[in-house]
Amino acid sequence: MRPDDWHLTDDVDSFQARAGDFLHSRPALHTIPLTVTEALRTRGAHAYGAEAPVFGILERAGEVRATYFRTPPRRLNLTPLTPDESDTLAAHLAALGLPVPGVSADRDTAAAFAEAWQRHTGATPTLHEQQRLYRLGTLTPPEPHPAGRGRIAGEQDREQLMCWYEEFVADIGGTASAEAGSWADTRIAQERVTLWETPDGTPVSMAGMTPMVAGQIRVAPVYTPAHLRGRGYAGAATAEVSRAALAAGAAEVLLFADLANPTSNGLYQRIGYRPVTDFAVYNF
Repeated sequence: MRPDDWHLTDDVDSFQARAGDFLHSRPALHTIPLTVTEALRTRGAHAYGAEAPVFGILERAGEVRATYFRTPPRRLNLTPLTPDESDTLAAHLAALGLPVPGVSADRDTAAAFAEAWQRHTGATPTLHEQQRLYRLGTLTPPEPHPAGRGRIAGEQDREQLMCWYEEFVADIGGTASAEAGSWADTRIAQERVTLWETPDGTPVSMAGMTPMVAGQIRVAPVYTPAHLRGRGYAGAATAEVSRAALAAGAAEVLLFADLANPTSNGLYQRIGYRPVTDFAVYNF
């Protein structure tokens, strides 16, 4: 395989036209590129920041075999690659002089690309996070069930959502996908955040969901303020938003969990989520 089997574009419509069927063929495994490219298509090229996104397609004999994308300043995101494909991609990106601050992919692909990037550039990879992708089987409400109820977040919750979104991003050491006000406004308008509130009407946890793409919805983010954790609120909110995703017609409901957090992994499995595959995130 030659590095020039990889084709670069900065146009999301062109990328979707060439790679859409490939991405839709395995919607769970390709959930991140599906949801991110759809957001870029609907909200514009600068939906994730001032710099233009970059997309790549591995194509041989007219068939798409893999893709990548990057929304600066974030890490490179890859669909599954063989070690040889990882090596040619690293050579391709290094030759172009494109900055790659890290990589996120299924565990084997991420490790192979990190090694290849080190060979081609001398950069030292460090493992940042290991995640597990889950798919909902039979939804089972958590027991014991905390007192209170779930409800869709509305305009009156805007300041709360902004605050919690900023706290969530800080908690995970991530990069915000949008300014907090814009993030809250979009999700309120599209009814994509479920709050769990106590019997007196106080919100104590939130669970969001992505728009439906290729028949799948991903639950994200799930957040409970630190001083309210351990009371079952996150499980209740996650169950409620999962129910909403099913009601919206999703054939698959997915979520990611940090493998360093056994509490959340155990919780998601108790309410019906089953492992699909593991992912890894490296910084360079």
